[in-house]
Amino acid sequence: MQAFSIGVDLGGTNLRAAAVTPEGERLEAVSQPTRLHAGPQTVLDDIAGAVRKLMERSGGADALVGIGVGSPGPLELPAGILHHPPNLPGFDGLHLRAELERRLGRCVSVDSDANLAAFGEHYLGAGRALGTDSLCMLTLGTGVGCGIVLEGRIWHGMQGAAGESGHGPLDPNGPLCPCGARGCLEMYASATAIVRRAGQLGLGSDSTEGNGSSGPLSASSIAELATAGDARALQVFDEMGRALGLSLANLINALDLPLYVIGGGAAAAWPLFAPRMFATVREMSYVYRLSMPDDPVVFQPGRTHIAPAQLSDAGLLGAALLPVHAHDTVA
Repeated sequence: MQAFSIGVDLGGTNLRAAAVTPEGERLEAVSQPTRLHAGPQTVLDDIAGAVRKLMERSGGADALVGIGVGSPGPLELPAGILHHPPNLPGFDGLHLRAELERRLGRCVSVDSDANLAAFGEHYLGAGRALGTDSLCMLTLGTGVGCGIVLEGRIWHGMQGAAGESGHGPLDPNGPLCPCGARGCLEMYASATAIVRRAGQLGLGSDSTEGNGSSGPLSASSIAELATAGDARALQVFDEMGRALGLSLANLINALDLPLYVIGGGAAAAWPLFAPRMFATVREMSYVYRLSMPDDPVVFQPGRTHIAPAQLSDAGLLGAALLPVHAHDTVA
């Protein structure tokens, strides 16, 4: 009987789960919209239902090694308690880990979704390909997450809140963020921010450009408009690139790591925002200027690399790997 673990990626938009072998091979997967409108207890029931379904399809409880769950933060770790999560309204104070263990009757490992995306890229993606065991990853989805892996270990900080760079303010006069601050990176580089800024520039919800059908704009349809040369859409991604460059400049100056990874759904627009991002990092980070590679695509030891994620589901794989490697690799 093949051993497997189950990873769950709780997002503000979608809830995904997968059964994965200890080597990272996906066996089965399920996905559904996250029913935030129905409240935390319904979402918890959906997570437990997805885990049970995967157990049945993948070999049963005897072959299950563990269950890992990634959630938007802030999270109190290792208890797995949510504290005012900006992208999970109504979930403040939820004991995510304890509630899932009660429903499933098994131990559950919980960490932030961004930490687990970084963990997945470390084990199976960019970190493995480039031969480094330390990296920082920004995830561009409904919000912007950040995870840090130092010498193979997730860096949690004092209370599990390390890596909240998505809520690092870049402009004190910028738009109000759900976290309570203004001008956070999340307000410029998330999929939500892309759609909001496009609307401000006049790309309305009744636009038929980009995908040939009417309906609300999405980050992907705005990327299509930019690729086709729409000046307003191009401006959105230029502003996004500048914001990412400013955030990366601060991270590089503070951490001096060999690798910074950009992932998440909105990262698919890499060709549109990366030129401005790199230009801003070069301008704003003297550490990067001292250590930038001759070719950003070719890995050079001792240089600072910024690269797109190699895994489309790093957070999901990282969640599944968490209970497998928790005891010997996670700080």
